[in-house]
Amino acid sequence: MTVRGLSLPELVDACVASGVGSVGLWREPVRAHGVEAAARLVRDAGLTVSTLCRGGFLTATDPSVRADALADNRAAVDEAAALGTDTLVLVSGGLPPGERDLGAARERVAAALHTLAPYAADRGVRLAIEPLHPMFASDRCVVSTLEQALDLAERFPARQVGVCVDTYHLWWDDRAPEQLTRAGESGRVFAFQLADWVTPLPEGVLNGRGQLGDGVIDLREWHARVDAAGYSGPVEVELFSDALWARDGREVLTETVDRYLRHATGTP
Repeated sequence: MTVRGLSLPELVDACVASGVGSVGLWREPVRAHGVEAAARLVRDAGLTVSTLCRGGFLTATDPSVRADALADNRAAVDEAAALGTDTLVLVSGGLPPGERDLGAARERVAAALHTLAPYAADRGVRLAIEPLHPMFASDRCVVSTLEQALDLAERFPARQVGVCVDTYHLWWDDRAPEQLTRAGESGRVFAFQLADWVTPLPEGVLNGRGQLGDGVIDLREWHARVDAAGYSGPVEVELFSDALWARDGREVLTETVDRYLRHATGTP
């Protein structure tokens, strides 16, 4: 998503040229290219797929809409398995029209996971619940904190359901560090994503993530916390940014690798 202006073949070539060995893919470009073709493209380049984004949107009250959502999530699991990744990131979904009960919406997410978690496990795929910043609670994600995500995940075996830790969404929460320790103790940190927080946010807020080092998040501290929690998997940089998307994707990727080394790891 950080370099969404690149086609999938261009992305693969740019990753290889930049020394990036793993890539987090989104379903839309994968489907456009063809799932099997995308899997072959990544594999032949020597890359691995860290995660697939995204499943979820499981809060509907209408039975037919819920059935469609479950079917789409099963398809997402199948796509993740075909791509060779063991992690599907879930964004839970917001409040349906006329709904005001956040707790009830989260329970509908849990009910959906009871169906999806065994299906995914049978295909070697784990489900990573991603909490989003509270500003998205109404329309995108009723799970706003790492604590809420873990409360859902811990209803299921640790090998089936865990969490995705994204600095953009969690940096503000002073309870997040202790919850990260909690997640690490049960082996539920399935994915780690970096983005910075810059202000003022643009109109619409969705595409306002900052390039690493341009904002206020202590990225190095978050990296250390996730390391301390026992996570040793790939680190993704996921930047929704109209300004970055307007630039050449190869240039953005090169810059992002440099920013990651300097601001997240402290490498000169």
